[in-house]
Amino acid sequence: MLEEIKISQKGNNHESVIVVEPLPQGYGMTLGNALRRVLLSSLPGSAITQVKIPGVPHEYSTIKGVKEDVVEILLNLKKVRLKIEGDKPVKLSLEATGPKEAKAADIKTPPNVKVSNPDLIIAHLADSKTKLNIDLTAEKGVGYAPVENRKSLGIGVIPLGATFSPVLKVNYRIESTRVGQMTNFDKLTLEIMTDGTITPAETIKEAAKILADYFNVLVEQKQPRKEKKEVVRKPKVEKDASIEELELSTRITNALRSAGIETVGQLLSSPKDQLSKLKNMGAKSISDIEEKIKEKGLV
Repeated sequence: MLEEIKISQKGNNHESVIVVEPLPQGYGMTLGNALRRVLLSSLPGSAITQVKIPGVPHEYSTIKGVKEDVVEILLNLKKVRLKIEGDKPVKLSLEATGPKEAKAADIKTPPNVKVSNPDLIIAHLADSKTKLNIDLTAEKGVGYAPVENRKSLGIGVIPLGATFSPVLKVNYRIESTRVGQMTNFDKLTLEIMTDGTITPAETIKEAAKILADYFNVLVEQKQPRKEKKEVVRKPKVEKDASIEELELSTRITNALRSAGIETVGQLLSSPKDQLSKLKNMGAKSISDIEEKIKEKGLV
């Protein structure tokens, strides 16, 4: 019998320790390993995927008055954590004038987009003559999307390799726990760190739902229909056999022989109206012949 499982949590919206107990022995490892894999690889998230800086033709450029080169700026933009409501790509922009630290908080977003790490420094602008304008595209995805997978985006548009996963770290451990006098139960402890766009508790629910959806596919799998093999029934009597093999009455057998019909094959090739004209061959005799032919599997 499965004991009542308790789930407890302590921590904040970024990092939490979640305890699941008591579990049947062995299930701590089963659940812990499965949840960790899904948490790190399969949860959807959002990231900046394209960057365009006016006047900058490629990523190996520099911007006058900006401490960081374009490569460093791009690396910092990859660290911006976003939460997008909806499934379509969104356009963002960053506008800053020095002297200042341009941060993720300076990114202008539509109402359906939230920046979860606004204090992230993107670039240092030296003086009031220094301006930084960046056009950004962000979208939702799963896992990691390398630059190589992106199609040509046009002149001046720089693609970014995007890490979409909102989960930064997952560790788990299994300890023994007891229920009453029984000590053969597992206690599963999960340590989860996220980027702030989703809470650790929410990640557990999402991961469990993904696993449940796959398990349900197995539960609801329909058994394949077995194709009925066509059974070829072998006649009980061969066509070259004597008509006596049909076990007809003596009167019918004699009537057929008088007409020169000696084998089953000859009988089968004789039209019904021709047989009905034979001596001593009435409707009842014709019916008996048809029944015997069916009985012997000849039709």
